[in-house]
This record gives sequence, structure tokens and C-alpha cells, in this order.
Amino acid sequence: MTRSSPLFATSATRWGWLLLSACLYGLLGYTTSREQFPMLIGLYVLLMWGYSLRIRPLFSAPDAHEVNPDRFLFGSAAIFRLLLLLAMPALSDDYARFIWDGRLLLHGINPFRYLPVELMAGGVVPASYVDPALYQLLNSPNYYTVYPPINQLFFALSAWADSSLGSVIVLRVPIILADLGTLWLMAKLLKQNNRNPNLALLYGLNPLIILELTGNVHFEAVMIFFAMLAVYLWQQHKQLLSAGSLALAIATKLLPLIALPVVIAYAGWKRGLRYSLLVIGFVVVLFIPFFNVSLLMNMLESIDLYFRKFEFNASLYYLIREVGYWVEGYNVLGRVGLWLSLLTTVGLLSIAFIRTFPVPIRILWMLTLYLAMATTVHPWYITTLVAASVFVSSPAYSVRYVLLWSALAWLSYSAYRHSPIHEESTSLLLEYSIVYGLFILDTRHYLINQRADAEAPAEI
Repeated sequence: MTRSSPLFATSATRWGWLLLSACLYGLLGYTTSREQFPMLIGLYVLLMWGYSLRIRPLFSAPDAHEVNPDRFLFGSAAIFRLLLLLAMPALSDDYARFIWDGRLLLHGINPFRYLPVELMAGGVVPASYVDPALYQLLNSPNYYTVYPPINQLFFALSAWADSSLGSVIVLRVPIILADLGTLWLMAKLLKQNNRNPNLALLYGLNPLIILELTGNVHFEAVMIFFAMLAVYLWQQHKQLLSAGSLALAIATKLLPLIALPVVIAYAGWKRGLRYSLLVIGFVVVLFIPFFNVSLLMNMLESIDLYFRKFEFNASLYYLIREVGYWVEGYNVLGRVGLWLSLLTTVGLLSIAFIRTFPVPIRILWMLTLYLAMATTVHPWYITTLVAASVFVSSPAYSVRYVLLWSALAWLSYSAYRHSPIHEESTSLLLEYSIVYGLFILDTRHYLINQRADAEAPAEI
């Protein structure tokens, strides 16, 4: 970078930020549990403050493909991820189920077929196939696994390790590689569309992305990579490969399914349906090694129970729940969960077919609606929204609400200060009043600018 670049900072300032941030990531990754909320949120605020200083110049930097990627900051993004390579996940225990499923696969057992509690009861598989210590770490022993085939592939690879830490490291390596690949693809896509490639740092340097994906080994990182690769291949006019890549994203996490209506709306019914059918066909092929009737029934049962029984850090659902308590006198999740899903589906389809808005904005709004209507919003769910915001951020549309949500989502960890877990209404009110308030302001600003551009007289 030259000194004339808006992203230029003195070497001392940059190295100071890098070293301080590295120390903070080390403290969070290796010494802080989710029960230590004051320390957890204090360190996170410092990381977010440093992140804001680094990304602030992006909003005034030239928006043109001639701008070169900032190698120091992209390198910093890689360093922060590598620093967490040897850390056991401290903020999420999902990794235990990943290892559990992987060890079953290693023994030739279909993880979709049995409940962990059934296996621990004995008589189903040899006792040596299950680990009582690992079982004690499971957060859902009474539920069938819901992790699609690509996840299961990585889980199986991790099971070759002799220890839980070794398995975590094996899980973390593809996540780090996927995240770095995502950054490369984002920069390429931005340059191809005459945008500043350094906008990829909105994702790459975001502490939520680093801590929740690399730190807590969540495979949204792999899903986002395959989704970005699908977009890149589409723009290279390689639709078959693009469909295959999107199928890999869906076979990692099911969320990218919401992109198919957007593809149909963008490409037209004939071309869009052909692409969507290719994607679905590839997904079916990826599920074949695991498929049987019990797989389908068990996954549907787990998803149904998820919507009917689980709730955490929700927003609009909690408002509905409180109304239900007031009117009916009990938690209405079991009754309204399905209706919320149907309403969300209608809303997503409606947004997908609003052709007056660019595709990135439609995707951003669809993800926002999905999270707003969800009964459970863990912090790592916001990572997909941050990824989408990279291609929306511009003077015409600020993404303040997304970046602040990635900061405020960590307030949900205040629930783990209590035993049993108890969410604090103050944290929820603070998080969502700011997020939705900024969403309204950001979207209003964008709509006003769009209307002004439409009404402006054409140049002669």
C-alpha cells in the first residue's frame, strides 16, 4: 500500500494493533470460558474496537478494482486464525457431537440412525465404540444428528486423532483453509465487480467470524466458502461446477437452500430451474451414502423438535411467546413454531422475487428475515449475514446493523453466567433494539437513495 492509500497507517500503529489483538485472541481462545462473562465481553469489546479502527477507512476508500488488497491486513486475518489452532473450544460444546458422530462413522455406524442415549444404554453397538467421557459433553444426547454429509466427512477425519484436542485440530484445519479461501474469493469477486477488494476485510477481520468459526469450530466457514465459490464459478459461466459447489454448501449446512429462489428470479424460470434441479440432484447424490428411511425420518424429527423445543437469543419469536403467555398462560413454541416457519418461507420467497433490488441486497434481507424469525440465534448464526454484507456495503447502503449485530450477539453469552442457563431481558432488549433500529435507518437511507437515482433526469 502506498501512503496515499486511505488504508495507510504507520507501521507502529499497525504492529501495535496486531500484537494487542493477538494477545486478546490468545486470552479468549485459551483462558476464558463462557461462564466468565465480564472478562469475555471485556476482551471482545477491545477486539471490536480494534476491528472498527481497521475497517473504518474502508467506507471512504476508492471503490474501484484498481485498489490493491492490503497484504498486511489480509495477513493479520490469517495470523489470528492460526493463533487459535491449538485451543479447545471454550464457548461452544458442539465439537463433542462432531467427534461423537465421527467416531461412529469410523466404526461403520450411521450417525443418523441412533440416538447417543440409545448407544450409551448398551446392546446396540460394542461398548468400546462409545466414549462415556465424550458422552457427558454432548448437549443433545436425546436428539438425532442433524449435520449433513460434508460435515460428517470432516467429523470422520477428525476421529482418526487419538485425543479430543487432536480431533479439534483436525476439524479446525479445513475451517481455517475455507475461511482463507473465502477471503481470496471475496477479493476476486469484488475486483471483478469494480469494488474495493479490501471490503473482504469486513468479514476477514471480524472477531465474531474468527472466534466463532475458527475458535469454536463451526462449519459455517466451509458452507460460506462453497457458496462463494458457487458465485465465482457462476460469474465464470461454469454453471455445472457452480451447481456442484452450491450443493457442497448445502450438504454442509442447509441454509444455502434459500439462494435457489433468488437464482430462479435472477436467471429466469427455465435457466434458474435447470440450475436448481442440478443443485438438488448433486445434494441427493451426496446424501446417498447415508440414506435410508430412518435418516430422513430422524432428521425431520430433530428439525421439528428444534423448532418446537429450542429457544435462545430470539427476537420476534420472544415477542410472540410473551403474548402467548399473556393470552394462553403457557409457552406457545410448540404451537407457533411451524407457523413461524411457514411465515418465514413466504417472506423469503417474496423477497427473492423482488427484482427491483440487486441480488446481494435480496440475500442480505432474506438472511435478516430468517434470523429475525428464528427461535434460536446463536452468535455464529450471524456469520452468514456478515459474509453477505461484504457485497452490499457501499455509500448507498450502510451495513451498520450487521456489523453491530456481530458485536452485540455476544451479549447472549450472559445467559451462561447462571446455572441453569438463564437469558437476561436487558441484554436481549439492548441487542435487538439497536440492531432493528439501525436496520430501519440503513434500509430507509438506501430506499431514499434508490428513489432519488430513479427520479434523477438522464444525462444528455
